[in-house]
Amino acid sequence: MKSVLIAAGFGLIISILLTPIAIRAFRRQGLGQEIRDDGPESHLSKKGTPTMGGTVIVGATVFGYLAAHLILSDQDNWGFTATGLMLLFLMVGMGTVGFLDDYLKIRHRRSLGLNKTAKLVGQLVVGVAFAVLAINFPNRQGVTPASTVVSYVRDIAPFALGSVAFVILAYLFIAGFSNAVNLTDGLDGLAAGASAMVFASYVFISFWQFTHDCSNELIEGCYTVRDPLDVTLVAAAGLGACLGFLWWNTSPARIFMGDTGSLALGGLLSGLAIVTRTELLLVVLGGLFVAVTLSVVIQVAFFRATRRRVFRMSPLHHHFELAGWTENTVIVRFWLVTAMAVAFGIGLFYADWLDFVGL
Repeated sequence: MKSVLIAAGFGLIISILLTPIAIRAFRRQGLGQEIRDDGPESHLSKKGTPTMGGTVIVGATVFGYLAAHLILSDQDNWGFTATGLMLLFLMVGMGTVGFLDDYLKIRHRRSLGLNKTAKLVGQLVVGVAFAVLAINFPNRQGVTPASTVVSYVRDIAPFALGSVAFVILAYLFIAGFSNAVNLTDGLDGLAAGASAMVFASYVFISFWQFTHDCSNELIEGCYTVRDPLDVTLVAAAGLGACLGFLWWNTSPARIFMGDTGSLALGGLLSGLAIVTRTELLLVVLGGLFVAVTLSVVIQVAFFRATRRRVFRMSPLHHHFELAGWTENTVIVRFWLVTAMAVAFGIGLFYADWLDFVGL
């Protein structure tokens, strides 16, 4: 438990201390956010706010994880694991794609960065690389970081996939959630606060798996996962990094995470779901991200079919702004939705364990 607190604490401290330094540095370099012209008029005042704050989130997560290992390096059987390093690779890789997107937006002074093809190719390279690595590197018990079986709270035995099918679905899952967080990152603190709550749920889930790991003791309801404690450290570091960044990102935001942060956070959340065997459960835990993405899909599909709109504007949070809700009202209510989704998801996870132990 000490290692989890160290990872979260260092992630929080590094993020909350480095973010104001990043704000000053980005302002000096003129790295300000461009605002889409067709968005709510209230957002036009945010033009020029420093962006690419996701670099701080990614850095704080990595160093929070490293700090836990370095401080406790003298303990027996304590070291870096394949699963933990793969998760960081996924986060940094997706963050790099987002960084390139942000940089092009700023360089060309427009609200669009990488074209769709370039962004998808970047996500493809990182997502496929993670998926291929994750079904290799078995431990002594033969357990790999990821399983080729579709999972909900555990692997669903009838839905076993081959390696190729798993890699394809894993890429779609990773790209889908990274873009979902990206779409949600449209209001001050919305994505950072929602992501922090989902990271908190994965701190609980992965630590519970660690205390009920089949490799330690074959008991009713145990979990066949690899390196659950190291997964907890990554989730805890991500949680601390998001909370530290939220201190400066909450309304009125002094800095935006940009695609650097949103793609990195979405990638890490999907990676956590894959290595904890809870892919479908993430749809519940991250229900806000799913709802926001569906609002865009519905809006585009319905408009192309009928030339009419379902929502005043998509993504969903802009619809409520145009309906008269203040920005802070939308943010707080969407955070409440996330909190309820996380509570419900954890309840489903715990209920599954109770079924196994016959309680």
